[in-house]
Amino acid sequence: MKEEKFNGPLSAAVTTYRPPSTSHDTKSTDNNPPSTHFFQIYNFLPTPPLPSPVVLLLFLSASPLFVVARSVILFRSSYSGNCKSLSLPVWLEHARTIQDQKVVLGLRMWRETRNAAGSSSGDFFYRVKPECVEDVPKTSFKIKMGKTLSSRKWNSSFTSEGYLDIGKTLRRIQRAGIHPSIRGEVWEFLLSCYDPCSTFEERIQLRFRRRKEYDRLKDECRSIYSLVGSGRVITAPIINEDGKPIQDPLVLFEAGLNPLQSSQSNNDTQNLVPLDKKVIQWKLTLHQIGLDVVRTDRTLSFYEKKGNLAKLWDVLAVYAWLDKDIGYSQGMSDLCSPMIILIEEEADAFWCFERLMRRLRGNFRCIERSLGVENQLQSLAAVTQIIDPKLHEHLETLGGGDYLFAFRMLMVLFRREFSFGDSLYLWEMMWALEYDPDAFSVYEESASRGKSKSMRQFGKFERNKLKNKSKRNPQDPLPISIFLVASVLEEKSSKLLTEAKGLDDVIRILNDLNGNLDAKKACSNAMKLHKKYLKKAKNTAINRTS
Repeated sequence: MKEEKFNGPLSAAVTTYRPPSTSHDTKSTDNNPPSTHFFQIYNFLPTPPLPSPVVLLLFLSASPLFVVARSVILFRSSYSGNCKSLSLPVWLEHARTIQDQKVVLGLRMWRETRNAAGSSSGDFFYRVKPECVEDVPKTSFKIKMGKTLSSRKWNSSFTSEGYLDIGKTLRRIQRAGIHPSIRGEVWEFLLSCYDPCSTFEERIQLRFRRRKEYDRLKDECRSIYSLVGSGRVITAPIINEDGKPIQDPLVLFEAGLNPLQSSQSNNDTQNLVPLDKKVIQWKLTLHQIGLDVVRTDRTLSFYEKKGNLAKLWDVLAVYAWLDKDIGYSQGMSDLCSPMIILIEEEADAFWCFERLMRRLRGNFRCIERSLGVENQLQSLAAVTQIIDPKLHEHLETLGGGDYLFAFRMLMVLFRREFSFGDSLYLWEMMWALEYDPDAFSVYEESASRGKSKSMRQFGKFERNKLKNKSKRNPQDPLPISIFLVASVLEEKSSKLLTEAKGLDDVIRILNDLNGNLDAKKACSNAMKLHKKYLKKAKNTAINRTS
């Protein structure tokens, strides 16, 4: 980089300083970083004035106003003297050297987002295959500077020890979501993988223990079936219901084995691990997982790499082994895929998915001949009957009183009704609204820290549930997902009443919403419906007792 010449008595000394390049490949000739050389002469430097109006205008066009104001104040307070001119890159470098790194990092993050994507849309972070661009709905989620939870705001929410101000974080998420660059890290808190009242050191130790536990589970699965963790995906059955291996050519091809090697491998596995019912059931699900994995988010460029597909398959296979009561069911791959994309470390993605399944596993539980999600469908019917009795009666007339048309919405949390980016935006707002600071202690089965939680640490929807439960409703409150579906039905109520002559029409009308829903509006309407439901349910209960 061309050296910058300053006027003044120490100009000869200053010309020896070359601001370090922004490239990560920059190397210093000695043990001190380039910025150290600047500090050695920093106290003797004359103060340059502010940059020229043209440079300042360029800086304003690329940065939020508060970033500019902060940089100007720091710059003016750190220099005194004169300088003919100062270029924008040098000004940014000086801001960094006076310990204003967060300003520079925040500025670069916003500039990269806008320059690379052409806008503040979240589509840039989840690239679509070129041949699928026309078939995939555009993401309506926009990164709003000053409102969306950014890396700078996220880092400033922690104390020096590592305690997180979760209340402030929840409010910002509810306002404008999370910046995609930190989404995975924030999700680990929203899903109660970590306690906001823990320190940095405590979380590092917990992360280390969890990674060791995941490695142990994966090794256990690999001892039963050697292709777990091999970077391959199985899409054909490997055993029959009796536990006997199937010499399917497709399986042999996927495993990279010849029939003789496959036979020897199967014999060794059977000798080491008895094929009891749980092992047989787990092995029977492996190809089902593979079939779903290769179809999951297939429009995203991320899954063009076979290693990423294998990573998703491994996580789901290990989870099916860990939670043998639930195992694997179709739809879990849609819930797990975002974790794989957002969280680089496989073990961390696994535990994030495991925490999500703590909330949703009841939907996948098979009870005799029914799924647990049917309980939520019954709750949806009860909510609609109170909020919109005419629509409920019309749906019953059409034979849709069981509300099975909403099955997919509840099972995979609107993954098919929203674009990929918007579905993530919807999820994080749902989790922020439902956030319970006690969930971590419940999941870890650990004793409480003995401190009563402030109501501001709870999500807005959770606060409303607690108030209602403590007064008149002792049973388990309904999740926000039910009111999200109810808000969609209410939005299309008039169309359903006038145009739907059968269940096919109901499904067609609801399918027209795919890719056209607004996540923030849906959450806002769900909150309003929740209040409306509580009020009407209360009045109905009073009328019955009187």
